[in-house]
Amino acid sequence: MAVPYTIVPKKNNLVSPPVVKYHPIAVGREVIDLDQLAKRVSEASSMSVADCYGVIIALTEQIAYELEYGNIIKIKSLGTFQLTISSSGVLDPTEPILPHIKGTRIVYKPSAELKRKLAVVKFEKK
Repeated sequence: MAVPYTIVPKKNNLVSPPVVKYHPIAVGREVIDLDQLAKRVSEASSMSVADCYGVIIALTEQIAYELEYGNIIKIKSLGTFQLTISSSGVLDPTEPILPHIKGTRIVYKPSAELKRKLAVVKFEKK
């Protein structure tokens, strides 16, 4: 199966005069929810749908727990999850930094194995 895409114009204002180039963007076919994912994993394994559902829920909770404690989660076949901090920064390193922290983001880096599997993706214009 191929990944659908559409073409959109993007204006580059960094050059003079501004140039419009057309780029492909991936278009999702459908949203796969937890129930569908658990059913598909169940069909590909010896576990029941309920078991798969439970494992996926428990995995998500454990990832959140470990990230909350500053740990990096590495799942060999999937990739790495890690928190980053967003802040406005300070001029003096001795100045309290906590009031300047705006929040966190979860950064996901796919594994080399997953990248190899997706390197053969085909595309189709939608």
